[in-house]
Amino acid sequence: MDYHRLLSKCVNFIHKYGLEISIRKRTYHFIFDSDTLAAKGFDLALIFVILVSVVSVILESIPAFNARFGAPLHQTEWIITIIFTLEYIARIWSHPKPLKYIFSFYGVIDFLAIIPTYLDLIFTGAMSLAVIRGLRLLRIFRILKITRYSREGIIIVEALKASRVKILVFLFAVVVTVLVIGTLMYLIERENSGFSSIPAGIYWAIVTLTTVGFGDVTPVTTFGKFIASFVMIMGYGIIAVPTGIVTFEIASSIRAVREKRVCGHCGHGSHDVDAKYCKSCGEKL
Repeated sequence: MDYHRLLSKCVNFIHKYGLEISIRKRTYHFIFDSDTLAAKGFDLALIFVILVSVVSVILESIPAFNARFGAPLHQTEWIITIIFTLEYIARIWSHPKPLKYIFSFYGVIDFLAIIPTYLDLIFTGAMSLAVIRGLRLLRIFRILKITRYSREGIIIVEALKASRVKILVFLFAVVVTVLVIGTLMYLIERENSGFSSIPAGIYWAIVTLTTVGFGDVTPVTTFGKFIASFVMIMGYGIIAVPTGIVTFEIASSIRAVREKRVCGHCGHGSHDVDAKYCKSCGEKL
């Protein structure tokens, strides 16, 4: 009889544990995947709640609006925080490796999305930090299936890698130029024109060289204006140089991808010239 009871308990435990695993798997696919219509609807609902939360935090920062609708906005924020707390707990519970999710990029963002409201109970004004919840909008890229553009992403990354040395050398030359020009302007203009120090001259050189031109510091001497004119003209050439470098590398990467016949879905390359489908994943080339 004892053996039968023990066997019955074991069977019940297996059924219960198996049911729990099945529920966890379904919850995991529902929350983390966007392949099904229900999962997409869940993500879209989350994005809508995120937008409502961010808008409410922004409106709450307006004194006149907060004075009139402060209580409803505060209640809305608490309702949204509870929703996100339950979602965060569900993500931890359903994930096969909870610690991996907790310390992942989205796991940290999910935590930061709920903690400001609870901190507001201890520290006044912490709820304004809830605007960080807007970072969770990055989830929309899962719905848009951004991976379908992986080939274009690979091309840009490869182009940036190939041009990094040239750009670093170019930036070093720009830094040296800015230091020299800033020092010269400090010696020429001095404090009467706002060039109170070499850093102030360097600041002016950066603003002028990048064609921003705030106008808070301007030269007044003839020689200073001549140098300023030279820096303004040189600024257009400086902007064009890195653009040309990256554009050349992107064109080279595109040619390399076409020659290698790289799959746009998985990134597998070196296909035959007449190949129509990927050797690795089977997607159409």
